[in-house]
Formats: sequence, C-alpha cells, structure tokens
Amino acid sequence: MSGHSKWHSIKHKKAATDAKRGKAFTGIIKEITVAARLGGGDIDFNPRLRLAVDKAKSVNMPKDNIERAIKKGTGELEGYNLEEVQYEGYGPGGVAVFIEATTDNKNRTVGEIRHFFSKYGGNLGESGSVNWLFDKKGYLVVEGDDVDEETLLEIVLEAGADDVNEDGTLWEIFTAPDAFQAVRDALSAKSIPVAAEEIAMIPQTSVKLEGKQAKQMLKLMEALEDHEDLTNVWANFDIDEEEIVAAMS
Repeated sequence: MSGHSKWHSIKHKKAATDAKRGKAFTGIIKEITVAARLGGGDIDFNPRLRLAVDKAKSVNMPKDNIERAIKKGTGELEGYNLEEVQYEGYGPGGVAVFIEATTDNKNRTVGEIRHFFSKYGGNLGESGSVNWLFDKKGYLVVEGDDVDEETLLEIVLEAGADDVNEDGTLWEIFTAPDAFQAVRDALSAKSIPVAAEEIAMIPQTSVKLEGKQAKQMLKLMEALEDHEDLTNVWANFDIDEEEIVAAMS
C-alpha cells in the first residue's frame, strides 16, 4: 500500500490549490447526491454523506451547492438519474485497479475508462477480476511530523482502529468501516491533521513499479481521478515517493 498512500497524501496537499477545482466540485456533488439517495439526508445518521460533505467543505464548496446536492439525492429537488457502477482492470506491470463511479450514461463512461487503460499500458477487465485482491476498510493518513508514535497509537487504538503502519514519513491508520468515523473524530478532537481519508478498498499485496511503468501508472491514475464520473480509484502499486513527486511537478 505504501506507494499508493504517498500518492493520496501528495494529491491531498495539491488539491487546495488545484486549478481543476471545478472537476473536484463535480465529483463531490455526485457523491453527496448518491450518498443522500442511498442513506438519507441527515449526516448524523449517514456516515457516507457526512464524509462527502466534509470533503466539500475542505475545498470550500458553497453551502448552497451542498444543500442542493443533498436535496437532489433525497428527491426534494429534481435530480439526475445517476447509477453507481464499478469497474476493474489491470494497469502497467499487472497492477490491480478497482474503480467506483456514478454516471448517467454507463456506455459513455466505460468507453472512456477503457480508452485510458489502453492509452497507459493497461486493460479493463471483467467484473470480479481484481476485487478479490482488496479488503474494504477505513483508511486515514497522518504526517509523521504532526504527531509522535506513542500519542498517535494511544488516540487511534482507543477510538477503535485495527492497525497503524509506519510508511516512511507517513502513518497509515486502518479501521473497520463502522469504526472509521470514531477514529476520524478522535484525531480531529486532538487537532491532528489528516492528510488523506476514505472508506477504501485496501490491497492485500502490492506491485513494485519503477521507471516507465511507474510513469504510465501515475498517468493512468491522474486520468482516472480527473474523470468527472469517477468517485474513487484504488490500485495496488508501490512507487517511490521521489518518482510520484517528479511525475506531479
């Protein structure tokens, strides 16, 4: 997971000044709408919606946009005919890629995703081809400079975390999906910043990439994550931080 955690941490930092904020808004609005449709419009009883709303606030999305997206999801306003879909495939070097999307046109979306895989040295697979390589877990990343190990372990384990992994300058925190919010709240209560957070599909194994394959994989991730229909992309690559930073600079 190490290369992937670095990727998400770096992407999180970049997001605050990203010129593509409009695309970020679109994806978050879709996630809010779908979360509200599936679990209701009350963030106190819908953890997925609460996380989506927090993401919206983190990129300074106007309150009216958030409320309108929730109302579309609950049916209070006429919304889009959105469907949740999943795609699976293999990137360069045999990296497993698992994708979640919300779309109003599945044919369009799958065609565009297939094009990205082909362009960057991978191929889109059949349903079930890679999902068995991932486990669904709560996942948070904390910068090592923001907290010492003893303090972090005490906070998150007491709040219900399953495991904490040191990855270079980062701490990866893993939880059961239903314990994610409690761990997140515990870190927030101690004013410890979280560099990345999600209910994630955590890979059981990783594939080390270097050189050309690493660059192709990162270009594939950029293309997928920039697509407005895609809400989450996970992959089991391991790429050194230096290569990730160089590719994103």
